[in-house]
Amino acid sequence: MYAYLDTAASSLTGFGWLFIQDDNRFLFCRSHMTTGPTITVLGTGNMGFPMARRLCQAGYAVHAWNRSSHKAEPLTAFGASVHQHAADAVAGADVVISLLENGAVVGDVLFGSDNATTAAAAAMKAGSLFIDMASIQPREARDHAARLGSMDIAHLDAPVSGGTTGAEEGNLVIMVGGKAFDFERALPVLKHFGRATHVGPHGSGQLTKLANQMIVGITIGAVAEALLFTARGGADMAKVREAITGGFADSRILQLHGQRMVDRDFAPRGRLAIQLKDMRNALATAQEIGFDAPITALFEQLYAEGAEHGLAELDQSGLFVELASRNGMS
Repeated sequence: MYAYLDTAASSLTGFGWLFIQDDNRFLFCRSHMTTGPTITVLGTGNMGFPMARRLCQAGYAVHAWNRSSHKAEPLTAFGASVHQHAADAVAGADVVISLLENGAVVGDVLFGSDNATTAAAAAMKAGSLFIDMASIQPREARDHAARLGSMDIAHLDAPVSGGTTGAEEGNLVIMVGGKAFDFERALPVLKHFGRATHVGPHGSGQLTKLANQMIVGITIGAVAEALLFTARGGADMAKVREAITGGFADSRILQLHGQRMVDRDFAPRGRLAIQLKDMRNALATAQEIGFDAPITALFEQLYAEGAEHGLAELDQSGLFVELASRNGMS
């Protein structure tokens, strides 16, 4: 005879277990019960889809919305509820996560500028938490935080680094701006995506992401120029990369993007056009805060010229092609 012990062991897993007693034996099985906050994901593209799926697999009640609804529909196989309108998706959610294209789109979806997504923020319940994981400008993040705060909705800007591979594997780097209390609220959810660090008040997460992209864009250029320099001088570019790996010049950029340059593999993981957008956002923010960023300005020009020469849809390491062309090297 079976005795079911409903003293849920969700405290053990956060997902829910069912304990079944069969005479002197205890059997354990997954229950279909969900625990924790109800979460809505807005934007289920290359990043949003795997992140929403991870939340489903962790046992959360997940709702999803995407402007192109066919991109969200496959999430139903993992237990998510997919909605046609953003306002419907966020209604009743404890946490709303945005993985939308840019700041203008985030603003449109939250505060309404078209019939399909009018004022999703108005449908959110008081006391809920909005986590914006899109890469937008810091001033946009601060504006959204202020507007949501007036509606008794908490806000964190939490852009990520790590790309689609990091999203799939749950090892993204997450840079979070906002109130410390809200960061602590968000941590149990964010841990499913990777490592989160609270870096300061509203807008600081986006500022940190821009700094990250400045370093990435500049370092890609440095690696490309250095490898081409050695090749022009007669060295084996692959062996040069191998030789300096592990020294002071080593970096993830040298390891990953440097290998792509050696292999001439510029299939897009992070597109050059997106890198250019990031450099321009960094320069716009620098101007707003009265900061001179001459190195970023130089590389913005190089990426812009690469885009003008037809490289926009290549991987960001495709800047190598632009620099090679300048030197008459194929």
